[in-house]
Amino acid sequence: MTDLRQTRKELRARRRNLPPHEQRHHSAAVARQLNAWMPFLKARSVAVYYSEDGEVDLSTVVFGARARGKRVYLPVLHPFAGNRLWFSEWREGDRLHLNRFSIPEPSHRVRKPVFGLALDMVLVPLVGFDSSCSRLGMGGGFYDRSFAFRQRNKFWRRPVLVGIAHELQRVAVLQNNKWDVPLDAVITERHLYRCIM
Repeated sequence: MTDLRQTRKELRARRRNLPPHEQRHHSAAVARQLNAWMPFLKARSVAVYYSEDGEVDLSTVVFGARARGKRVYLPVLHPFAGNRLWFSEWREGDRLHLNRFSIPEPSHRVRKPVFGLALDMVLVPLVGFDSSCSRLGMGGGFYDRSFAFRQRNKFWRRPVLVGIAHELQRVAVLQNNKWDVPLDAVITERHLYRCIM
């Protein structure tokens, strides 16, 4: 557990210490990768995340998705089911409020949130990943619990789960737990790692 905590700390420091011009370059490169990828182009509903702490900024992705008529969603903490996510549509001009972790999210009072099963694609934040698309998150298990239904049906691939990261967040190997939900792909500024699709 201590090693995992240290790994998270080091990887978060790596992405946080990227100079602003590299952050912008990586974000633009990830947007280009997505916009050339058929599963993203076909998706009608896409969940993104509100970037912070050096995560790849998805503003360009959001702008392009809306321009193509896609519905864009943000994760919302489920008010009753502990450590699970709902997803609420996020339209231009919508005000966001801070959840209990100080992460901006849409108000579930404005538009009714949906479960992950209703989405075509979810762009997932991560702390670290390996080339087989194993994901190291923040440790709360929110995404794993929210998409655990994919573990029960190996042939159901909705929504497509895509990790978004800087290449410097890649590690040699991550140990998977039985509750870890695998990603279908990971996209960085350099590479598209297709893992399940």
